[in-house]
Amino acid sequence: MSGGSYNYLYSALDLEDLQVHRADLQAMADRLAGLGYAQDAARETEELLLLFRQWETRAAVRITRLRDLWHAVEWWDSNDRSEDTVKAALAAYRGDHGTTPPP
Repeated sequence: MSGGSYNYLYSALDLEDLQVHRADLQAMADRLAGLGYAQDAARETEELLLLFRQWETRAAVRITRLRDLWHAVEWWDSNDRSEDTVKAALAAYRGDHGTTPPP
């Protein structure tokens, strides 16, 4: 059987596809580095992995900051809470002290 050594990493078309193949991406970076004559391609492949890690860290911080606000808007739009809940969550998001969003 031919092909598939890296689970068809080459067929990744977008960020979501590439995310699924992270382990394969690392294996490919290692393989390219091991060739000795593909250091530039190995570095660029490693850079993709670094970008993933940076994005995950930055996204996690932002998700944590936005979670309560998203929750308030979602519950307001589904008629489980009022607009006041959104305003309180927005104030908390913006750092207005003394205002905390309800659970």
